[in-house]
Amino acid sequence: MVNSPLGEYLRARRAAVRPEDVGLTTMPGRRVEGLRREEVAELAGISPEYYLRLEQGRGHQPSDQVLRSLARALMLDAAAVRYMTRLVSLQSGARRASRTAKLPEAVRAGFSGLLDQWSSTPAYLTDRNQSLIAFNDLARAILPGAWRPGANLVLQIFSDDWRASDRDWEASANRAVSALRFYGDPGDPVFRDIVGLLSMRDPDFRRMWAIHEAAPLVSGELHLDVGRFGRVSFDQQSLTPAGDENHIVTILHAAPGSVSADAIRSLKVAA
Repeated sequence: MVNSPLGEYLRARRAAVRPEDVGLTTMPGRRVEGLRREEVAELAGISPEYYLRLEQGRGHQPSDQVLRSLARALMLDAAAVRYMTRLVSLQSGARRASRTAKLPEAVRAGFSGLLDQWSSTPAYLTDRNQSLIAFNDLARAILPGAWRPGANLVLQIFSDDWRASDRDWEASANRAVSALRFYGDPGDPVFRDIVGLLSMRDPDFRRMWAIHEAAPLVSGELHLDVGRFGRVSFDQQSLTPAGDENHIVTILHAAPGSVSADAIRSLKVAA
């Protein structure tokens, strides 16, 4: 069997769908976890042989139509179709150049200046592995961990300091792990180092990674303990610069009049 990230993803998602979820009857004595291969093939309208080749990494490059059919069969959303499309491109070698894509120094400086101008909004810029490229003083003051260019946010979230501060750590960790899989390139040495390190030392990461969830960073909530302010809550919004899927800008919003807004005002003065 050929090592195939797409095949691994299909097997994991197939195991996560119960027959009754897709209108199939579960017979007594069934031993298969989730759906059988032939059931997925039938639901997707493709041959069982072709689906088997996809899981084994022996199939030709599947079309967008096939990927959308597989997503419907496995109850996946549009983001999952994007993820599978990217895996197919990476598997074919069409986008290997994206591994080493870096922001030009002038663009990096421009982003740093932009984040600094957001003096009332914690914000930071990461690459597709969630390594920090730029951040403003408020982000460094509010978020746990050692904030320096090159530090990796996923590693920080699985650190003791972040766990102790984050009141909803499980949700934050799941979001980071799903995004690492969604944006990451399995052939990227940095990506492999992050996954390998956390797989060796953290059972929570191993559990989350084994689920094979893949989702972009879009929005969420963050609940942190911030010094004398106690628990503060932020709406977290992540944006991808136009035409550049290798970098993500994340900003934190605080509701007007909230303790979180008071914390931002106080830390802004201190910074």
